[in-house]
Amino acid sequence: MIRVLIAEDQAMVLGALAALLDIEKDIIVVGRAGDGRSALELAVSERPDVVLTDIEMPGLTGIELAAELKRTGHPARVIILTTFARPGYLRRALDAGASGYLLKDSPSDRLADAIRRVHAGGRAVDPELAVEAWTDQDPLSERERQVLRLAGDGQSGPEIAATLGLSEGTVRNYLSEAISKLGAKNRVEAARLARAKGWL
Repeated sequence: MIRVLIAEDQAMVLGALAALLDIEKDIIVVGRAGDGRSALELAVSERPDVVLTDIEMPGLTGIELAAELKRTGHPARVIILTTFARPGYLRRALDAGASGYLLKDSPSDRLADAIRRVHAGGRAVDPELAVEAWTDQDPLSERERQVLRLAGDGQSGPEIAATLGLSEGTVRNYLSEAISKLGAKNRVEAARLARAKGWL
């Protein structure tokens, strides 16, 4: 049996996914979590083979969950199941250690197949999205991404500096670099463009 943990913050979707997978003879749902932190705790206690997770969740995002499982050497393989058909998200998910990336509007039989493929050591990625992900490269450094994300959330330069433990001048430099790389007019437009691509 393939042991699966589902992490999804929408209760109805979480229940529907569990019901869908319970139909499969070779898959058993061993845990359900409504946020990333709970999913991480369940992954440690239940030792699932596969973690099926949304991207946007409270506590930890699906990408952060995948990265934390990888960092701690947890053997579970991660599949991201999301509405975000954005190449930047796919790149970040794969870089974080995810083995699969499926869209929620995919046919339901594709989900069980993806779980089996990933459990067997393979990958399960939407092919069109994969092509886009490797042709549309993210130009931002990790620090530029952090600064731009906070700026997009409405934080001022001094607030960003305090949050990240940087000087205000350093924050200005990172913002300037990010704006220039994205060909944006200002920090707000840069954050919007980067979010639309899935880079934040």
